[in-house]
Amino acid sequence: MTRCLLIAGPTAAGKTALALAAAEALDGEIINADSMQIYAGLPLITAQPAAADFARAPHHLFGSVDPAERWSVGHWAEAALGLITGIRARGRTPILVGGTGLYFRALTKGLAPVPEIDPDIRHQVAELIAASGPDGLRREAERLDPVAAARIKPADLQRLSRIVEVGYATGEPLTAFHAETRPMLNAADWRGIAIEPGRQALYDRIDRRFEVMLAEGALDEVRAFASLGLDPLLPASKALGVPPLMAHLRGEIELDTAVSLAQRDSRRYAKRQLTWLRNQQADWPRIHALDAAAARDELAAIIAH
Repeated sequence: MTRCLLIAGPTAAGKTALALAAAEALDGEIINADSMQIYAGLPLITAQPAAADFARAPHHLFGSVDPAERWSVGHWAEAALGLITGIRARGRTPILVGGTGLYFRALTKGLAPVPEIDPDIRHQVAELIAASGPDGLRREAERLDPVAAARIKPADLQRLSRIVEVGYATGEPLTAFHAETRPMLNAADWRGIAIEPGRQALYDRIDRRFEVMLAEGALDEVRAFASLGLDPLLPASKALGVPPLMAHLRGEIELDTAVSLAQRDSRRYAKRQLTWLRNQQADWPRIHALDAAAARDELAAIIAH
């Protein structure tokens, strides 16, 4: 059976180009493993592959989900596993590429079988944050699951909220579900590659890339997205660059400020992604080059072994 190739890396590291090179070398089809690129309506700002890229190899799960929806890791994993089965049945290589570490973790280490959270529970937790602030949320998380809460930084409201939501919905701590995880892919069925370029060079590329996005029409794209009137708490509404450009369109900040904030947020996100790679995927072979040709040579050398 053809093994899956998993290509992980931070934003702006050249994952799209490497996935295309791998697809052409391995007769592969590309599956998106980025939590923002799954949503429709924001192809520029989320750096989805261009039309010319789609023409070079089959692509899946790019811009295919309504931004009014909220896709979980479980939604993505179910869709990805179905695609992997179909691609293998066609005798081709599934190539999963993206920067969402939890997606790769779900496939290779398992996904906790946590039930769907009712919207009323989410609203209840949102009211808790509004009334008690981050400190109140942390206290509640520590009450419901002290083990999980101890692993989370104070400012990580999303993960703290998850602990509270699961506690309210199930009466069980989140760690109890994590203990039941099983890998979705057998170890023999996949191999992973991580792109880990130098930090400063990556930051410089992030800054330049956002300027290119803007020149290509990212502001108009966000303006059209804003006209949908979606909940600002939806995942797609929080894609990198969207909140500051939305603030500019509302007249709250100048465009230069919005660009600076988007670049800063992207650099910070890349830093977190690099930390994840070092902690969660330390044993994956590395590609360090940012130059496209050099990165392809590194990829070819890894694939050959």
